Amino acid sequence: MATAVTGTPGQVGDLLRGAGPRGLIARGLGRSYGDAAQNSGGQVLLPMDGEPHLEGDRVVAAGGSSLHDLMRFLLPRGRFLPVTPGTRYVSVAGAIACDVHGKSHHVTGTFGANIDGFDLVTPDGMTRTVTLATDPELFWATVGGMGLTGVITSATLRTIAVPTGWVDVTTDRFDDLDTLMAAMREGDDAWPYSVAWVDTLSAGGSRGRSGGLGRSVLTRGEHAGLGRLDARRARTPYPLPGDPRLGAPRGVPSGLVSRASVRAFNELWFRKAPRHRSGELQTLATFFHPLDGVADWNRLYGPAGFVQYQLVVPDDAGDVVREAVARLAASGHASFLAVLKRFGPANEGLLSFPMAGWTLALDLPARPDLGTLLDRLDDAVVEAGGRVYLAKDSRLRADRFAAMYPRREEFARVRDRVDPGRVLSSDLARRLDL
Repeated sequence: MATAVTGTPGQVGDLLRGAGPRGLIARGLGRSYGDAAQNSGGQVLLPMDGEPHLEGDRVVAAGGSSLHDLMRFLLPRGRFLPVTPGTRYVSVAGAIACDVHGKSHHVTGTFGANIDGFDLVTPDGMTRTVTLATDPELFWATVGGMGLTGVITSATLRTIAVPTGWVDVTTDRFDDLDTLMAAMREGDDAWPYSVAWVDTLSAGGSRGRSGGLGRSVLTRGEHAGLGRLDARRARTPYPLPGDPRLGAPRGVPSGLVSRASVRAFNELWFRKAPRHRSGELQTLATFFHPLDGVADWNRLYGPAGFVQYQLVVPDDAGDVVREAVARLAASGHASFLAVLKRFGPANEGLLSFPMAGWTLALDLPARPDLGTLLDRLDDAVVEAGGRVYLAKDSRLRADRFAAMYPRREEFARVRDRVDPGRVLSSDLARRLDL
């Protein structure tokens, strides 16, 4: 267990200097699926919130501010963040530390690539204003650096003007993975936002079921202009995201998310999707953050929980995506949510996850034999020159991490400069020998 500590931005330096032998790690809103913000036997610094303010088309926000609150601040002013991940219940500092991405990476890049700079408290107690002009090496070590270079107390983020708070959505259904991937190669560049749901239980040829390996539903969107809104929607052109209306109950038994239940859900979801539909209007919250409508949705997996696994491989290694889906279809493991996206070029983040190519994210109920399957996927990813996402990782081995992230030694040199005593530490850092 870790000890939780709190403090104002001005007290962070003292907290770092007074950290014990197991060190300290900052924790955002706890949405990392692994051990990035866990520090067994050490200290965990809880988030520090604050009021955001605009400076032209930039917003200055506290490191502990949630993207939910930031979205509620920006939308009435006709502005939005260029990058938002699949949940808005993450902190600004956490989004930078994990260099999160969204449905727009092929156009906008990552969260960290869309910031001007941040205030970073390092273990020597200093507060450094870090930008590409002042310290590019520390900037790119912190973006995606999993909180191991310092504590981000505030950041200056770029914003974009949006004509409304609605998204004009186009949906297409595909009978197999190959057809989907061909469509994404050919058409994604014309859309600012793109994401596909993949049925990982669809192996093709099953009696009574349509579709082949990896039948899919592709959803693309763009910001809707005011002229696209009917009279009812025009009365609230910038609908604000609210709190969850539903909540998963406590005490859900193990096995609710099973191969049988996921198979039934996937069949209904696939058949419900139109072959082609355009012109559907969704709020920004519905389009970007569908799971945020259900509080504590992770409880549906029961007391054993689940593992999220996300890989990325280069564009010419699409066979790894197909292999992953085929392995899942043939195994006893059922991914309740499987998401495929295309990434644009990588940035300069030393530990940043995205690279140009394909990324597949899987939610898998935790089972004793799951590790064997994921180890095999790790091997295929390494061989293809890809990597897995540290923000969602809880079981990667240090040797595989070193093979996936060839700039880890550059990252270690930056840590030697700002934290030679390794005051900033986490269970992830120890597991991966960072």
